[in-house]
Parts: sequence; C-alpha cells; structure tokens
Amino acid sequence: MKKAILITVRTGSTRLPQKALLEINGKSTIVHLIDRLKQSKLANDIILCTTTLKEDNVLEDIAIANGINYYRGSITDKLERWKGACEKYNIESFVTADGDDLFCDPSLIDLAFKQLENTNVDFIKCDNIICGAFTHGIKYNMLKKVCEYKGTDETEMHWVYFENIDGCVIKQLNGVPKKYFREDIRMTLDYEEDFQFFSTIINHFNQNKFGLDEIIYYIEQNPEVAKLNIHLKDIWATNQKNKTKLILK
Repeated sequence: MKKAILITVRTGSTRLPQKALLEINGKSTIVHLIDRLKQSKLANDIILCTTTLKEDNVLEDIAIANGINYYRGSITDKLERWKGACEKYNIESFVTADGDDLFCDPSLIDLAFKQLENTNVDFIKCDNIICGAFTHGIKYNMLKKVCEYKGTDETEMHWVYFENIDGCVIKQLNGVPKKYFREDIRMTLDYEEDFQFFSTIINHFNQNKFGLDEIIYYIEQNPEVAKLNIHLKDIWATNQKNKTKLILK
C-alpha cells in the first residue's frame, strides 16, 4: 500500500496574510512543517497540495526546492485536490497535514499508516488530542466514493462527508500516549498570537530536532507560552463550526 502525507496549504489567508511564508528562525512556516514531516518512517511520499492560483506558484517552488512532490487543483475543494494528488502519484492511503499545523507529529502519522494498512478502517480521527498534533488518516477508495456523493466544491470541513456516507468505517487513532490528550495547548497557525507561540518554541530549540514530548515538557516548564494563544481556542472552534456544512447530491 503506497502511503503519502498530503500537505494542504495555500497562501490566501484573511486572518494572518501569507502565513505559510512567514519566517521563523530563517525558514518559512511551511518549510518548518515539511522538515518535520520528513521524519515520518512510513510515508512513501510527501505531496504539497495547493491551488491553481498564480499567488500559489511560490508554494510549488518551495515543494521543488525541498525535494517533495506537489499537486495543484481546486481553489475551494480540498477533497478533489486530495483525489487528484492520489491519482497522480498512485497513493492508496494518506494522512493529511494542514499547512497551519507546524508541529503535526510524524510518530502519530506513522501510527495512522499502520492502522490504515492493517485494518478495514477508512477514516481515522483522534478526538481531543492537542490541537494541531494530528488531523486524519484516509484511504483513497473511500475518498473517491465521497467525491462522487458530495454536492458542493466547498469542502474545507472535509470530515463531515466521511461521517455521513454509508459504509465508511471510522475509528479513533490507536496507541496514542495519554499525555497527548489535552485542551490547554493550541498548535495551529491562524492568528498573530499563534505565530508568537510557534516563534517562541522554535527559537527556543533553535536548529535542534524536537518532538511532541519535548514541546509538552517545555510548555509545562514555561506555562506562559501556552497562554500566548490558548484564549483563541473557542473563537477558532466557533469559526470551524460555522463553516461546517454537508451538501450531498
């Protein structure tokens, strides 16, 4: 089973313009994410999935410069973009990584790949994990089915389609350490305060590799870091809820 990490990213952002290109310690935020995802031991491919808009040409250039593949597709339809990437590169299962989630954890991604390969699950989620540590694991065959039944090209809140289609086997991610389930840490880039959060942690570790364990320990020793952006949790959740819609054919 050929496995890939699909990075979903575009440069357009209203709350924090050009956030994928903002620099921390000499590298753009999207390159920080790419470098982290390269630590996955089971991914056969990493594919940057962006749009066909001219403004996103820079993301294609970044993918090439960093030795990963790319796919350009629909501006608003995340599902079709993923489908096109899977078909272009013959991907059978994939884990998504939002461009906002700089600390998306490669060890959790590898857990998802094992579960996708060894069970009949179609869609893996991980409720109540630290925001930004993991998104979803998906099998291409179920993605293809979902794309046949969706009735819109506005699919940013993609999970609602998998949760409402017959035959989709959904499971929680297995083997996640209990310490990763907490709601007092926010690791996603949407606002200026989030950028301050990521900058503080990345600059602390400088060029050294660090994982989720090290991030948690550092925050526990420096609780003021989590306070930089945790107050945005409810605002972000409300925005997500307001954008969630299910439209089927």
